[in-house]
Amino acid sequence: MRHRRTLALVLLAVSSLLLVTGCRDSRAIPVANGRPQLTIMVGGLEKVIYLPAMLTQKLGNFERNDIDVQLLGEQSGATAETALLTGDVQAVVGFYDHTIDLQAKDQCLRTVVQFADVPGEVELVSTSDAATIRSPEDFKGRNLGVTSLGSSTDFLTQALAGQEGLGTSDYTRVKVGAGQTFIAGMNHNGIDAGMTTDPTVAKMVSAGDARVLVDMRNEQGTRAALGGLYPAASLYMRCETVDNHPDIVQKLVTSFVQTLQWIKTHSPEEIAAEMPSQYAGGDPKLYVQSVRDSISMFNGDGLMKREGADNVLRILGRYSRNVQPVRDRIDLNATYTNQFVERALKPGTQ
Repeated sequence: MRHRRTLALVLLAVSSLLLVTGCRDSRAIPVANGRPQLTIMVGGLEKVIYLPAMLTQKLGNFERNDIDVQLLGEQSGATAETALLTGDVQAVVGFYDHTIDLQAKDQCLRTVVQFADVPGEVELVSTSDAATIRSPEDFKGRNLGVTSLGSSTDFLTQALAGQEGLGTSDYTRVKVGAGQTFIAGMNHNGIDAGMTTDPTVAKMVSAGDARVLVDMRNEQGTRAALGGLYPAASLYMRCETVDNHPDIVQKLVTSFVQTLQWIKTHSPEEIAAEMPSQYAGGDPKLYVQSVRDSISMFNGDGLMKREGADNVLRILGRYSRNVQPVRDRIDLNATYTNQFVERALKPGTQ
C-alpha cells in the first residue's frame, strides 16, 4: 500500500513537471486585457544597430498594432538566443546569422523582419597600435575583442582574419562585451583591436583612443570586407511560434516595418530625439553623430535579400565550427521569411 502511494506521488510529480515544461515548450503567448503580451530580448538596447527596437516602442507602434511588448537588454547575441530557446522570451532582436548557426545544431529559428543588409559593425584599432595594425592581415599575434565567443562579432572577426589566410590559432579572441567594457578593454591594453558598434565607435574615435580599421556600417564597406552583403540586425523567433501564432507575428512585424519606414523619412537629429536620453551618455551631439554614421544601414522595408542570406551561409560555412561540417544541408528557406513583411508593405495595411 505504501509503495502504491509513493508511486502515485511520483507519477503526480512527473505529470506536473511535464505539464509545466509542456507549457514552456509550447511557446504560448500570454494575453492580458485582450492584447498579446510579448517579451523581446535585444542584444544591446543602446546599440544603434538595434535602434529600431526601442524606437518602435517610443513611437507607439506596438500599441498602435494592438500588442504589448516588453524589451529586455542583453549585450551578447549568443545569450539572447539561449533565452529564446529556453522559452524565457518570445523573440530576439539580434543578428540573422544565429538562425543559420542554430539550424546546424538542429534548432529552428526564423527571421521575420530584416532591419539591415549590413552588419553595422566596425573593427577599431587602438591608437597606440594603429601604426602596426593597418589591416586584418596584421592580426597575427594580436588580442582581438569580440562581444563573446560564439557571437556574431566572433564570426565576423574570424571572417576578416580568415580572408587574409589567418586561422584562429594565429590570434586570440577576447570576450570584452560592448560599451564601457569594450572601451576599458582597449584603453587598458586588454585588446589591440576589436569589433563594436555605435555609439561606442563615435566615443572612442572622438576621444582619440581608437581609429576605424574596417567599416561595415554601409554597403560599400561591407562588400569590400566580406565579399557581399551580410544581413545582420533582425527580429527572429522560434519557428513553432511563427507557425502557431501568425496573426500575432503579423502585428509585431507590421510594427517594425512602420518604424523602418519612419527612419528613412526622418533626420538623425529627429531619430535621436525619440530615444531615451541616457543613451546619449551625457553628450547628445556625439549621440546624434553616432546615429548619423550608422543610420544608412537600415533598409527601410524589412525585406531579406537572398544574396545576403547566401553570403552569410558562405561565411559561416567557413568560420563557424557548428555550420562548417553541415553547410551543405542548411536550408536557408527555413531561416527567414518575407511573407509578413510583404503583407505589412501592402497599401492599406499600415
